[in-house]
Amino acid sequence: MSSWSEVMVAAPALASTIKARFDAYGLGLLATIRSDGFPRISGIEPLFAEELWLGMMPNSRKAADLKRDPRLCLHSATSDKNVTAGDAKLFGRGVEVEDQKALRRFQADFAAQSGSGAPPGPMHLFRVEVKEISFLSPNVDHLVIESWRQGGKVRRVERR
Repeated sequence: MSSWSEVMVAAPALASTIKARFDAYGLGLLATIRSDGFPRISGIEPLFAEELWLGMMPNSRKAADLKRDPRLCLHSATSDKNVTAGDAKLFGRGVEVEDQKALRRFQADFAAQSGSGAPPGPMHLFRVEVKEISFLSPNVDHLVIESWRQGGKVRRVERR
């Protein structure tokens, strides 16, 4: 698995497109696996910096899901049924952050991007180890899908 900064080196143009799509609304949909094995979809505000950070309220169900099974999918907020702005997806694992050094990095990243301090109080903080990213964009009569998997190269597929 790769850190977000490693993804930016391995697939810079695609990673920038993915980040821009999430940054457009500041909101994503996080898919986790519930204790009964079914999927859970939750809204989340991902923070893309050198790491991809996911902060959650204490004792949230999505945090419990990731603590039990770290696999996740993060999907950009879709703004219309024609997917005019494209769809960004990311697959990986959420690793809970508990050390103070990493927490300070998150707080600095949050402050740098938001212009204010990180949310006060207790929270669950995860950094995402990325396995795969993809971006789907509509073209006149077909879809263009660009993807990257850890250890590979960027691929482009056109579907008609």
